[in-house]
Parts: sequence; C-alpha cells; structure tokens
Amino acid sequence: MNEVLLPAMPALAGLYRQAALGAVLRRAGRRRPATALPENRHRASGGPVDRERLTAFQHLVGQAARDAVPSAYVHTLAFPVAMSVMARPDFPLPMLGMVHLSNTVVQTRALRVGEEFESVAYAENLTPHRSGTSVDLVTEVSVDGQRIWTGRSVYLARGIRTAGGREADPVPSPEGSTGAGPAVGGDRRDSALPGNGDAFTPPVPTAQWHLASDTGRAYAAVSGDWNPIHLSAPSARLLGMKRAIAHGVYLAARMVEMAEPAAPEALSWGVDFLSPALLPGTLAVAVRPGEPLDGSVRRTEVTGWAPGAKRPSFTGWVTPEAVDPASP
Repeated sequence: MNEVLLPAMPALAGLYRQAALGAVLRRAGRRRPATALPENRHRASGGPVDRERLTAFQHLVGQAARDAVPSAYVHTLAFPVAMSVMARPDFPLPMLGMVHLSNTVVQTRALRVGEEFESVAYAENLTPHRSGTSVDLVTEVSVDGQRIWTGRSVYLARGIRTAGGREADPVPSPEGSTGAGPAVGGDRRDSALPGNGDAFTPPVPTAQWHLASDTGRAYAAVSGDWNPIHLSAPSARLLGMKRAIAHGVYLAARMVEMAEPAAPEALSWGVDFLSPALLPGTLAVAVRPGEPLDGSVRRTEVTGWAPGAKRPSFTGWVTPEAVDPASP
C-alpha cells in the first residue's frame, strides 16, 4: 500500500464536512462511485494525551482515573485517522449513513499519559452483504515504533452495491434511517436484519445502565465525535431518526470496564452492535464468565438490551490478554 503522511491529526468536524460535500457531488453525478478500496494507508502523529479530557472520559464511563489510557479511549484518539480514509474521494462507500456493526481490539500494553504515539489506518475487505456492502477499517497505534494497539471496525453501507456500480434500494434501519456518519446499530456481517431470526431470550441481568438524554453530548465532549445522530432528538430527527442513539464506543467502554475493572496491561475485546440504544433509555446488562478461548485464557461475556426488546443492543467479550480476535 502507498502511505499518506498527514500533517496533523485530522479534525472530525472537517472530515464530516468533507463527507457531506462528497455526498452532494455523488448525488449530482459529479463524482463517479469507485468500485475498489483505495490502496493507501493514512498515518498521523498524536499525543501526548490530554489528561483533563482523559479524566472526563474515565468518569463518564465509570472508570477510575489512572495514567493508563483505557483501551476504548485509544480508539477515540485514533478514530480521526480512520475517518480520513473513509472521507477520501476515491473511497467507494458514502461515509454519511454508514452503520457501525462491530469492533475488535487487541492491546499488548496500555498507552500512557505523556506518551507520543502514531496512528495508521487503512480499509480492507470490501464485501457484499445482504443489506448492502460492508468494509473493515483497521487502525494501529504505535509508541516508539512498537505497535501496542490494533482495532478493527466493521461498517455497513446499507443498500449500496459496488459490483458494477449497482445501487440497491436502501434498507431502513430499526429507527427508519441509516443516519449520518458511522453510527451504532444494524446487524452483524453474517446475520439477518434486526427483528429477524431467532427470538432473543435475555440472560439474568447483573446491572442496569440509565442513559440520560444528554449522554451523547457528554460523550461527544470527551471523544470529539459530534455526530448529530447522537446529540439530541431534534438533530437526530433531521437525519431521519426518531430519537438520538448512544455512541457505540461509549457502550463498549462501559462494557470493558465492567468486565475488567482492574484494567490489565494486555487486553482484547470485541463487540457486535445489534440494535440502537435510544436516548434517553435504560439497558439491562449481563456480565458472565464464558468458555476459555483456548482452554486457559479467561473470557468474560457481556450482553446489553433494552427491556422488552426483540434483539440485544450489543453483545461482547473481554479477555485480559492479547489474543487473536477471531478466536471467540
């Protein structure tokens, strides 16, 4: 792959504006849809971590304040680099309206306050999906040339077919819209749409999360992700949603904290987002031990769901070692 060295860590607001312009040009026929992923890796330097913002993030997701940066917060630090790949004019899928399906993360050691770091991001696995086309965004974070964190996010462009430039009819999300920007919700790469398939039998809950109406705004303030779909009911309705929905990484951060409150140096986790967590709202959460990954590595499984829902909002797993994310 060719490497693109970014002069600075991109600003998410500028990337959203760039994506919005690209969407206008696509609709006007002034930008022909690409049919392949760009052969480019984007690289940018970042850090040191802002301690005040980090502490605010830790308090928001129920973590103790410490110098070791939470694994989910590393995602927010590197997210702008991944977004810069999706905002490229030769990226084959429209960034606005992408549905966030899943994340997997492998961390060999924690990033620390005061450390400079580099982020590299690239796209791969452009794959036909029964609801459109999915793509993987891979992000790597390194300190002094040593990779310490690798994340893989899977997104779905609903109703978009890249083969032969064909575009299928959009498939509505559970709230009636695909939204704007990478947003939580949708289905696994290999599952049916929300509401289909086997009936969901909730496990015994071990906690309840009360999500206030301002949860999206509070998370945006500490993560920098001001996607309107998360901020308020009026801004979400402008994008076709009935209500605002929680950020996926906010849910993932709380999941990881519940599963591993001791914050081990090495850590792996994965989460599938199956239906939106509406704001305001309540999620029942079940944390329970799962089968060891290879007969020895402990794994904790977590499920979150809205009372009475036909599908969980998310299912995930966490293990206190750096393991192959394909193992669970």
